[in-house]
Amino acid sequence: MSRPNPITVAHSPDADDIFMYYAVKFGWVTPPVPFENKALDIETLNEAALEGVYDVSAISFALYPKIREDYALLRTAVSFGEGYGPKLIKKKGARLRKNFKVALSGRHTTNAMLFRIAYPEARIVYKNFLDIEAAVLSGEVHAGVLIHESILDFDESLEVEREIWDIWQELSGGGLPLPLGGMALRRSIPLHRAVAVEKALTQAVEVADRHRPLLAKMLLERNLVRIDAQTLETYLDLYANAKSVTMDETRLQALDTLFRIGYEHGFYDGLIRAEDFLIPLEYEEARNG
Repeated sequence: MSRPNPITVAHSPDADDIFMYYAVKFGWVTPPVPFENKALDIETLNEAALEGVYDVSAISFALYPKIREDYALLRTAVSFGEGYGPKLIKKKGARLRKNFKVALSGRHTTNAMLFRIAYPEARIVYKNFLDIEAAVLSGEVHAGVLIHESILDFDESLEVEREIWDIWQELSGGGLPLPLGGMALRRSIPLHRAVAVEKALTQAVEVADRHRPLLAKMLLERNLVRIDAQTLETYLDLYANAKSVTMDETRLQALDTLFRIGYEHGFYDGLIRAEDFLIPLEYEEARNG
């Protein structure tokens, strides 16, 4: 019998994505078909998803309505902010004009959409998120939005102008977590295999969370993350935890709210509900019944 073609799983090299995938890489979870993983920055992944490059890909949630015809939304490996998230930073004491120049991490990121709604006159340049702090320090831009691990440690000459969390609270009406990133699966994958792939990825996040100290230690020993042990622990508390295993009703409601806000501000061509674009897990129950 011939072996099935491998599934390409693309994720970012950021600590939360690495943590949520590496139970597979270390052999703690056996996927239904071979997985091949790619680690690329999130905006590169967003652009690749628009082209349908990878079978499974991490994406910014704000991108999803634009790829909904080609990708289903996965319930697992999700990152939401609860009282925290990306930060708009500037030099201490600086005053920002309405048309200030700002560096963002990518056109299709969730933080970029919320920022553009809140600051419609800002002049935007897009940079790799690792270069944003330096761009502010050098004066190339007046401000920048920090994401990922950058929010935890930045130069003492900088200060937070505004939290993207606060923008989200104002636009959403409050009470919901901030949807940042998740995963999507190519619709051309047969449904029975799609269900099995999602199940394996969910198990990977669950196993990672259950064995967090050991997995974190292994990632650090192998230099698979860019941060030290203490920062990693803090970062995983924020973005890769028990709530990352599978989306609950509150997180689906938050996604619906994000999609509604984007639609109302002209970012999408239609209004969608997240639940309508999930893989129908009841298919497996019917198939095995």
